[in-house]
Amino acid sequence: MKVENKQIDARLSELTLHVEAGDYAEIERKKIAERRRTADFKGFRRGNVPESLIRRVYGEQILVDSVNEVISAELQKYISDNKLNLLGEPLSSEHQKEVEWKDGADFEFVFDLATYPDVQVKAGKDDVVTAYKISVSAKEKEEMKKNLKKFYEERKEEKSEEDLEKEVSERLEGQYAQESDWRLTRDIRNHFVEKAGVDLPEDFLKRWLFVANGGKVSKEDIEKDFDGFLADFRWQLVRGAFMKAYGFEIDKKDIEEAAKAYVTYQYAMYGMGNVPEEILADSVKNLLADSKQVDRLAEQVEDRKVMERLRSEITLKDKKITSEKYRELK
Repeated sequence: MKVENKQIDARLSELTLHVEAGDYAEIERKKIAERRRTADFKGFRRGNVPESLIRRVYGEQILVDSVNEVISAELQKYISDNKLNLLGEPLSSEHQKEVEWKDGADFEFVFDLATYPDVQVKAGKDDVVTAYKISVSAKEKEEMKKNLKKFYEERKEEKSEEDLEKEVSERLEGQYAQESDWRLTRDIRNHFVEKAGVDLPEDFLKRWLFVANGGKVSKEDIEKDFDGFLADFRWQLVRGAFMKAYGFEIDKKDIEEAAKAYVTYQYAMYGMGNVPEEILADSVKNLLADSKQVDRLAEQVEDRKVMERLRSEITLKDKKITSEKYRELK
């Protein structure tokens, strides 16, 4: 089989496989022989169906299966021999001509192959990210105090002015501390994604997402959500580079601790703060039985490890800002 590679750009290549009849003939012969052994036709004993009848009824499907088997093996060999770190999987090229399935014929198949970029990124004190310290306005405090007072009056509870003011301050300060922390995490992530300059074949990724989802997601939906997907994917690559650079690994204990923290939080959301250990253990076990949940937890652990290290490596520039000005930020 002749294989031709045309490099489109740094991340994308076009691979053409020239399949000759001799490449698939033996596989086809074996498949026909196997079909003869198992085929059930009236008037013929099992195993004695004429080959001509098998070819007439099943010939095209057997041909397609045989050629596809050859193609699959050759693609895997090419990827392995060239040590390609594939992004997604090979896609039938938009330049692929319509195939006329004729036994004994030669065929030509064209595939697009994309590879992962080699992400090189480091963190140091010259990486400066703003850490916002949000101050709460008197107007916000007064508004929350008014709402809390109404809430407690409806419940026939008495609260002193001092207690109300303390609760208001704790709630608002806690809320803005969380928002500030979320913003800092996002800005650190964006800083290093931009610094790494991760180049990705966007058109290929859109096509791959459509194929990988088996048509369950429309091209319009992919287009609409693509910017968000691309941002997350670029961060995954950058995060992976830092995981490797720092020698971080995720073990079973990390995942179990993350699972326990998650189910504990879920119970707390329903007002259940003192859940017995045996119930937590059962919930953790059920969670870890779901591979998708385990993957999600692993990503969370990676995020936490990398982000904690980055915060200690870079320069965090504190900046005081009012809540009104903070909400105007992008």
